[in-house]
Amino acid sequence: MVQQSEHTSESVTAAVQLQKNFFRTGQTKSIDYRKRMLQALADQVRKNEKEICYALKLDLNKSETEAFVTEIGFLLEEIKFTLKHLDKWMKPEKVKTVKTHIGSKGIRVAEPYGVTLIIAPWNYPFQLQLAPLIGAIAAGNTAILKPSELTPHTSALLSQLIQDTFDPAYVSVLEGGVQTTSILLDQPFDYIFFTGSVPVGKIVMEAAAKRLIPITLELGGKSPCIVDKTANMELAAKRIVFGKLINAGQTCIAPDYLFLHTKIKETFIEELKKVIVDFYGDNAVENEEFTKIVNARHFHRLKEYLSDGTVLFGGQSDENKLKINPTLIIPQDLSSPLMTEEIFGPILPILEYDHIQEVIDFINSRPKPLALYLFTNRDEVEKQVTESTSFGGGCINDTLMHIATPYLPFGGVGESGIGTYHGEASFQTFSHFKSVLKQTNRFDFSFRYPNAENGLKMMKKLMK
Repeated sequence: MVQQSEHTSESVTAAVQLQKNFFRTGQTKSIDYRKRMLQALADQVRKNEKEICYALKLDLNKSETEAFVTEIGFLLEEIKFTLKHLDKWMKPEKVKTVKTHIGSKGIRVAEPYGVTLIIAPWNYPFQLQLAPLIGAIAAGNTAILKPSELTPHTSALLSQLIQDTFDPAYVSVLEGGVQTTSILLDQPFDYIFFTGSVPVGKIVMEAAAKRLIPITLELGGKSPCIVDKTANMELAAKRIVFGKLINAGQTCIAPDYLFLHTKIKETFIEELKKVIVDFYGDNAVENEEFTKIVNARHFHRLKEYLSDGTVLFGGQSDENKLKINPTLIIPQDLSSPLMTEEIFGPILPILEYDHIQEVIDFINSRPKPLALYLFTNRDEVEKQVTESTSFGGGCINDTLMHIATPYLPFGGVGESGIGTYHGEASFQTFSHFKSVLKQTNRFDFSFRYPNAENGLKMMKKLMK
């Protein structure tokens, strides 16, 4: 096991101050500098592809394919997209003026916040650490990265890669556990970006509030998936199993529970079983390509959910391998932990419904989810669900794929998060948009001053 030592208050304070001093030089604001740093990051990721895959294999038993698609390739595409559009995003935006401002010019100017803190989770420890960094660099900030201590091999590799790529006055990694995170949250950052659980997100938000630090919180929750009677059964089953079981269900936007229309429930469950076996074999625990649970604590947490209902399929586990077979389960109680806590594992509760309004009412009675998935061929059902429920983002007739396009901002709502990123949204998240009005000196509206004759009359005329 890779050993991590905690940082002291003095070392953390020094790291933050080093970056504050560097940011004040203005070097990070240059478009050429931003592009060079983004390219350097991309080059380092490409150069160390094998090492990244190996670290993810050690920490989570991720297959090479899954590691590349969900962690490495994702980042390279994001950097490529950012480099292509950065000139346009950075260009000051002219805005219209109103009658009372005739002769003036208004612009919105994107400026960096300054020194940012990016805290990453363990489930996609490489991608979720560096994807926000792309936005921070593009917007002209510096960054201190805090990787998860639960994936120590990836954390150590991240530390080395960043050290080999950037000056610590620009980007640095501070490894460690709760103590290091607590010290970091007590620093005067200019922006905090956190990805993780709702309980820890509340702690981050409380710490940020003390200093009025702006934040983005990418959290989670119980994301519903709905299959109506008109859905393409075979395709829906494949896409749901894919979305649920990639990374062994340890995905913040994985379907967390499944609503099936009564008329297709039994047929669809059989289709799900077939797809699971087709993807992972009769016993996924023995499949070397199937991701493990991150640690023993989470393994036992997941096993406890199996007693909250009737297992229809799967349920077997191996504590030595930290693996649990893909499991379909009927909850015994809608108030049980299985149906009130985010599962974050390869267990899928199944519910049934007769009318879509039942599903809508159920979703709206719970905290707003990070994602929602609906499988239907009826436009009226699609309209009814999307317009009647609030969720961070989602898909119609697919799962997860909304996160894979830089043209769609990604983020939560309510308990599932605050703020968005990816593509231009990342640039906007890490930028403050400064409003500047340039007034003309060629003439002046004298009626705006206190001593003007008929001033009120003229103002009312203009401001109708």
